[in-house]
Amino acid sequence: MMPESREYWEVWYPAAAATGLPIARCLIDPAPAVLLHSPPDVLTVEVRSESGERMAYAQDLRRTQISPMCRLRREGDSIVREDIWPDDSDLDSVVILPGGEAAVLKAWWHADDKKEWRWQVELYNSIR
Repeated sequence: MMPESREYWEVWYPAAAATGLPIARCLIDPAPAVLLHSPPDVLTVEVRSESGERMAYAQDLRRTQISPMCRLRREGDSIVREDIWPDDSDLDSVVILPGGEAAVLKAWWHADDKKEWRWQVELYNSIR
């Protein structure tokens, strides 16, 4: 049996409605970490294989600072949240956008006072 080549990343906002609201669900190549654009104050994240096996999970990940992105990093079968202002080391990282589109971060700039920022992403789609 060949190893699976992609993973589902699912992100929920658990503090809304009766059981939470989905923010994004995307199918991407395996990644030890992804960026999430415009994260809410609390997240629940689940990573599953294409066949549905749970690979990593974390519930109620709280915001660590006010920022336009957070990094979701897998640590074993858990996920760690780190709210960030991206820098050059984050270029070429996968960015999950609300709604579930996955892009690649190609450029990032923010003002020293963090009151404005500009960024570019690249989107690519392929039907398998």
